[in-house]
Amino acid sequence: MGEALRLFGNELSPYSVKVRSYLRYKEVPHTWIVRDSTNQEEFAQHAKLPLIPLLVFPDGTSLQDSTPIIEHLESRYPEPSIHPDDPALAFLSSLLEEYGDEWGNKPMFHYRWFYDADAASAADRLARSMQPGIDGEALDGLRAAVRGRMVPRLAFVGSSPATKDQIEGSFLRQLDLLEEHLAARPFVFGGRPAFGDFGLFGQFYELSIDPTPGAIMRRGYPRVLAWVERMLAPRAESGFEAWAALAPTLTPLLHDEVAGVFLPWSTANARALAAGAKAFTLDLGGRPFTQETQKYHAKSLSVLRGRYTHVEDRSTLDPILAETGCLSYLT
Repeated sequence: MGEALRLFGNELSPYSVKVRSYLRYKEVPHTWIVRDSTNQEEFAQHAKLPLIPLLVFPDGTSLQDSTPIIEHLESRYPEPSIHPDDPALAFLSSLLEEYGDEWGNKPMFHYRWFYDADAASAADRLARSMQPGIDGEALDGLRAAVRGRMVPRLAFVGSSPATKDQIEGSFLRQLDLLEEHLAARPFVFGGRPAFGDFGLFGQFYELSIDPTPGAIMRRGYPRVLAWVERMLAPRAESGFEAWAALAPTLTPLLHDEVAGVFLPWSTANARALAAGAKAFTLDLGGRPFTQETQKYHAKSLSVLRGRYTHVEDRSTLDPILAETGCLSYLT
């Protein structure tokens, strides 16, 4: 396959480990490069934004943003495919990928920076990864700087004392629903990872390595933890399952989480952006949820709706979306 790709990332970046998992699954030669002070020049040469992951190709071209990276790579390395042949399942997989990226990030970021033990742990690990070999007062200062920068960003994901229970409740529901769903299969859509697995995995991996959510997962969710472990270097064990086999345990995830919190939140955000509002509030679970308006989330919802309109035969998909409560948010 030629010269290896170069993936700049960090173990504490859900989107970085998401792309790394994909590259491992496809067995694409690549070098994992921890983004730090020693490679600033090369990173700056290729990055349009100071964000990871950054994937650099042998010809010097580069990509950022995990979803476009994976979509581009899938066109280059189509086998084994991460998209079920059934167009309904392929869309549902994309829907869960979007849910993982956009809503699943909320519990991950919330737990990491809301609680003192988690914030201290993350700040220490990030500081050490950013400045290899740092110690003493310099390390203390960098830890404080990282924490001082990240904690205020809780507002960007809507995390606050007022929304704490809603975000943590969503995380616990995800765990309960996935624990049951994964009892009968190694991956979300059957015997091999789908697009949706990669979107969900990045967030759950980070949650599993942080003190507070990791302890919750270890106390009662062995199947979710085993799936996270498989997704570190996934392998196709068999094919994708049919909707009839997936429906009993995947329907509740789509109904309770995707239609229950994610799509209402994403739609409210898009409406607020269109109205020029700097923040918005919606009812989630009988309580107000307030967040700053986000341009990227509105764009990603538009892309998701575009995916839906490009499904040529929706005779199987629409009844599923209608039953789970998702359809009205996509049309």
